[in-house]
Formats: sequence, C-alpha cells, structure tokens
Amino acid sequence: MVSMKDIARACGVSVASVSKALNNHTDIGEETRQLIRRTAKEMGYFPNSVARTLKTNRSYNLGVLFADEANSGLTHDYFASVLESFKETAEKKDYDITFVNRNKERRRQMTYLEHARYRGFDGVVIACVDFEDPEVSQLVASDIPVVTIDHIFNNRIAVMSDNVKGMRSLLQFIYHKGHRRIAYIHGHASSVTGSRLSSFYKTAGELGLDIPDEYVLEAGYRDTDGAAAATEELLKLPCPPTCILYPDDFACLGGMNILREKGFRIPEDISIAGYDGLRIGRHVDPKLTTLKQDTGKLGSFAAEKLIGQIESPKTSVPEILVVKGEVFEGGSVGSLEL
Repeated sequence: MVSMKDIARACGVSVASVSKALNNHTDIGEETRQLIRRTAKEMGYFPNSVARTLKTNRSYNLGVLFADEANSGLTHDYFASVLESFKETAEKKDYDITFVNRNKERRRQMTYLEHARYRGFDGVVIACVDFEDPEVSQLVASDIPVVTIDHIFNNRIAVMSDNVKGMRSLLQFIYHKGHRRIAYIHGHASSVTGSRLSSFYKTAGELGLDIPDEYVLEAGYRDTDGAAAATEELLKLPCPPTCILYPDDFACLGGMNILREKGFRIPEDISIAGYDGLRIGRHVDPKLTTLKQDTGKLGSFAAEKLIGQIESPKTSVPEILVVKGEVFEGGSVGSLEL
C-alpha cells in the first residue's frame, strides 16, 4: 500500500507537504500541490479511512433517513432526484452516504438514533418521513447534526420548497388561461400539504375565485387510484370543474387515465395540472402542466448545510432555506374564452 512517505520520497518533499497538498491546505505552493496530487494519483494512493477517522474524529459518512408513506423507496421520483443531488454534493466533499433504518433484522430493534450512533454518522438528512414519529423527534433532539427537507423543527436547519409561491404561480397560470372552476385534489395532511392548500385558498381569494367545498378533495401523494376515485367524484358534480389540480405528477396520471376512460379529451374537454415537475410528465401526451421544483438545489443545499454543521459547528446557525420552483407550461391546461 502506497503511503504519504512514499509520495514524499518520489516528489522530494516532506511528509507534511504531502499532507497539506492532499488535504487542500492553502499554505503550500500551487505547483507543488499539483505535483504531489498528480504523483499520488499515478502511484495509486488512497487515504486510509481508519486513520482519517482517528485523526479527525469523523466517519465521513452521512445518514439518510427516508421512508415515505407508500414505501416507494427510491422509485419515488421526486425524492430520488433530491437525494441524488444530495449524494453528488456529499461525494464531492469526500463524504459517503448510508440509509438509516431500524435494523429490524437484529435481535433487538434499533431506533433511528441508535442506528445513527451505531453507524457513527457525522450527520443525518431527514426527508419524507412521519415527522410526528417519536423516533424522528428523538433523533432531531440529539446532538447529531441534522438537516430536514420540507419540514421545519425548532433549532434545526431546514431546506424547503417554496410551496406557497409555487401553488400561487400555478393557480395564477391556470386563471390566466381563462379557468374559473378549478378543483384541487390535495395530499394527506402534512406541512407541505398545509402550505399548498392555504396558498390555494388565499390565491383563489385574491383572484376572486369561488371554490366550493366539493371542489377540494383528498388523495395520497403518488396514489393513482385515490386520484382516479376523486376525479370521478368531481365529474359527477352538477357543475364540474374545467381544471383539476393534483397532489403530484404521479397521482395526476391516475386522473388522466380515468378521464380518458370516460371519453374526455385533455385539454379540449377538461384541463389538468400536477405538481413537482417529474420527467414522466414530459413523456405523456399532452405534456403535463406542473410546478417544477428545483430538486438539484434542494439536495445540494441540504448536503452543504449538513457538512457545514459537521465541519464548522461553532459558526453554524439554525436557518430555513427556501428554494423556488417554476411553472412548466406543458400542454394539459387549455385556454378558455371568457
């Protein structure tokens, strides 16, 4: 195994200079740094992770706590994209990621916090879980650095999509297309749902829209069957909506299917819109009108803030980072003559 002494001998420099070059210290000349890093690569040098852990008191491993209500795992397009960005940013800073679980296979089931300590995670990112779960609260209240995505805890850093402005922009877009009878099938209760629903009603009020109670129904996120059933309920109304908003793009596919089964053309007979901006929405006909969330920024910000807490704990402060989205026009919302 190649050591730093071997590299120092090959470059004619001290071991201390090799260490500085490989750890990106600033007090070494750029020419020397490049020589050392190039030589290390040519010699096949890899830092000893055990030695690094002992020296820095870090594992360079980040935990990811992710468990959505549908147990869809990484088939959950939206969070898969967020976590891919998180992973890429973490790896650029030499951190690995491992998923947190309760270790149900073990003789004694571990809590999330116990598993985080067992694995020696330097920090944990939490996304799409039951934030009311006592085990999640226990982890958040611990001394382990934590960043949450789309949920706010006191005294913790959170990275949030701007669900209020996102819903406002989407509803305004639909309004300016001439729609006045707009229904909303929202997700199950959560902070995200609450923000979107409040924004829906507030924006509707600002636009002078009347939203009958029967126009607002509930279905689970990514629940195509629930979205289809809710769509059928809306179609039975004496005065059905001209446009239906869905909890997310995936659930919207359920609504799209039932509409076509019943002979409705989209958007000629009825318009629909999703939320999230998943790639699948751009591969249906017509392309889905949706609010495209910036999953790249959500994931990278979460990684940067979590690593910042780990490496500079004295200067890290609780904050909420809000990431804006934008309307993807698609073709599923038609224009109505007023």
